[in-house]
Amino acid sequence: MKIILKKKVTVILSSALLALGISSCKTDLLDPVPETVFSDLVVFNTPARIALQVNGLYTYVKAGAFYAGRYQVYNDIRIDDFIAQTTNNVTGYSVWNHTLNESNINDVTNLWNAAYAAINQANVFLAGMDANQANFVAPTFPTNFATTTANNYRGEARFLRALSYYALLQLYARPYADGEGNKPGLPLRLIAETNSNNNDLARSSVAEVYDQILADLQFAEDNLPLTYSSSELNVTRAHRNTAIALKTRVLLTMGRYKEVITEANKIVPATAPYVASSGVANALNASVKEVFTFPELTSESIFSFPFTTQNAPGTQNSLAFYYLPGSLGGNGEYSLNTAGILGNSVWEATDERRINFVTRVANTPYLTKYPNGTLPGNTNPNLDKAPVIRYAEVMLNLAEAEARVNGFGSARALALLNAVRTRSKGSPYTVATVENILLERRIEFIGEGIRNIDIMRLNATIPGKSSVSAVAPSDPLYVWPIPAGELQANQLMTRN
Repeated sequence: MKIILKKKVTVILSSALLALGISSCKTDLLDPVPETVFSDLVVFNTPARIALQVNGLYTYVKAGAFYAGRYQVYNDIRIDDFIAQTTNNVTGYSVWNHTLNESNINDVTNLWNAAYAAINQANVFLAGMDANQANFVAPTFPTNFATTTANNYRGEARFLRALSYYALLQLYARPYADGEGNKPGLPLRLIAETNSNNNDLARSSVAEVYDQILADLQFAEDNLPLTYSSSELNVTRAHRNTAIALKTRVLLTMGRYKEVITEANKIVPATAPYVASSGVANALNASVKEVFTFPELTSESIFSFPFTTQNAPGTQNSLAFYYLPGSLGGNGEYSLNTAGILGNSVWEATDERRINFVTRVANTPYLTKYPNGTLPGNTNPNLDKAPVIRYAEVMLNLAEAEARVNGFGSARALALLNAVRTRSKGSPYTVATVENILLERRIEFIGEGIRNIDIMRLNATIPGKSSVSAVAPSDPLYVWPIPAGELQANQLMTRN
């Protein structure tokens, strides 16, 4: 892993920084230090500086090469629901046609580096919090900081570390179903790295990485706040239900269906209306269109990454850039495949997801789930939030687990499945087969980066599309290669 943190701890500049009263004297000009960088000797000295670091953890994960949009796009375009409209390798063409190699910079290398940078930033923060625990006392710190706020922050850091490791596993490692996690996973870096001394680290197994993810998420659940003071924070900061929701995805990916039910039951009631009874009142919104209408702050959005004009995802990273046609302010990089889910009769013409999220330009269908392109007059260009997990997914995770554990006749599985489907005016299913649930997931989460995860967690073949052949689980192309830079820097690293 290329180490990017050295003698300083990076924090993200925000309006809160101005309140710290930072000033400089003329001697600073002899050895200038950027105002976004504090010495590691003072960065944990005040609540405000620690809060800035927490904000910075989120910024690392929503980097342009990672969760600002590219991670979601890569997971969708690998499969058969999108068609490349350009041959631009900068925007994922090699991902779409499965021609990646160890030297690919824009995808293989950049996503790996961004994810490990986010992981290391979390590790640096956690180490600093532990080293300074004894200093979190009055009058500088509130009386409950050491016992409550500090652990809230640790919970956020471990949630983001878990999310980052989970994302890496989906692209760079074999599915858990292939050998029950005994295949090579990832270098499991849990120590703050401030130099290159520990670059050499062997891969832990897939199962060992998942074990760490679940341990991080359990700590997060136990320590995160139940709620925040605004809908904005309840969507963009991790809270207790966020950790539980992600656990249902992780456990579903591992095929641990009984545990999916146990976790989902914490936030999904036994019967309708399905509104979380504790913590944030997460629920299925009455309108799926509203869920994706700016500023995207409904209670269905359990966790999303936000952007502002001062903190945008970058032109070639935003979801609108990839999916919106040029006439609507995107770049039209990928259209919808008429031979994919769009051509399946299960996705009916009267379905509101089809009516609201599919637009044809010169008879070519495009996804318009992220409507904020760069047309003149748009005050939110490329500022659609990058979705991570929604309540609809938790409901369908639970429905699938119920169907697998209790059989296709499970009344609860059918009720959950149809709650998601009929809110968009789709005709209700009569039976909750796994096939029906997977079809509904393809429709509901198209453009949200779920489809590749669903294919690979089942160790199924990646379908072909257009001129691109299918990729069997036994094919070396099934998972991404390890970046050349990692292989060079880490002498214990092995190839996929």
